Amino acid sequence: MCPGVFATHDAADGALARVRLPGGGVSSARLKVLADCADDLGDGALHLTSRGNLQLRGLERDSAELVKRLSDAGLLPSPAHERVRNILASPLSGLTGGFTDVSGLAAELDAAICARPELAELPGRFLFALDDGRGDVAAEGADVTWFDGVLLLAGADTGVRITDAVDALVRVASAFVAVRGTAWRVRELPDPSVLLDGPREPVALPPPPAVPIGVFDTDGGGTTIGLAPPFGRLSTAQARLLADVGPRVIVTPWRSIVLPDTANLDALVEAGLVVDPGSSSLQVSACIGRPGCAKSRADVRADAQRTLRGLPSSRRAHFSGCERRCGKPAGEHVDVVAESGGYRVDDVWVPLENVRDSLIQGSGS
Repeated sequence: MCPGVFATHDAADGALARVRLPGGGVSSARLKVLADCADDLGDGALHLTSRGNLQLRGLERDSAELVKRLSDAGLLPSPAHERVRNILASPLSGLTGGFTDVSGLAAELDAAICARPELAELPGRFLFALDDGRGDVAAEGADVTWFDGVLLLAGADTGVRITDAVDALVRVASAFVAVRGTAWRVRELPDPSVLLDGPREPVALPPPPAVPIGVFDTDGGGTTIGLAPPFGRLSTAQARLLADVGPRVIVTPWRSIVLPDTANLDALVEAGLVVDPGSSSLQVSACIGRPGCAKSRADVRADAQRTLRGLPSSRRAHFSGCERRCGKPAGEHVDVVAESGGYRVDDVWVPLENVRDSLIQGSGS
């Protein structure tokens, strides 16, 4: 359920390996290594995940060559902790907006997790988040979040106020390991408050901002571009382009990318990357579907592509090939699940040819 590099997942198109990128950041040099791995060992693409990580598909199972390449690149700092290094961080932090720069905290938190042997026992779905106060990754419902001094559990304010983000998040994670039993996530605990100490004065959180797509002026006077590959599939040619135009990229939990300190907008558009925040393609996501997944009942990405024309910008939809709903977004969206001859749109069966109209008119129309 939580594949990594040492323990891959068997899919219909070959083994799948998930490479953790704490905070979503990856240097251009490492991005090129990943692109080479995708070309030489996989399906020729890097697949973005809803946790700001990257996946390689079409691999041989337990590829020693993949492990060697990624280890040599520094992408696997602790084999024992590989699948628990799940850390979100506000992608624009330190570039523009926000209240506290958390851009360096993800690496500190990653090192602290890897330094604690007991944290290797965390479930692979346990998720950390560092929010700089704008409310973007706080809305993702992580198990434990530092929100500009506020401690959140399962996305809700606990009332606990903290200053040392790394220490607080590691302590909560250690407490979870000690009491979790069979629970995979904090929300599955009978009483999550057992993980806390300190005064509790919960407050309401702000609504999350829009996904950062487009051109942004940075606080230092430069330009940053937010972009998205369609359905989160980044070809190796696109990946190498991103690596060539800047020293690093930041993968977001919304299957998009932040490219700091660059102004190469035309080249990105020509490469087929979405940089228009009003593009209808940003409103539709989908699992891998057929032929990559044997459980899928349909080629959901091809079907989703047909729905894009005329879809209102306010209507977000996720297409799933089965009830597992892999990759579904954390926020509000229309649930579109494949069934024989059509899709169940928010629990109302709709024939395939009417799915687009149903989404345009309203769920289940």
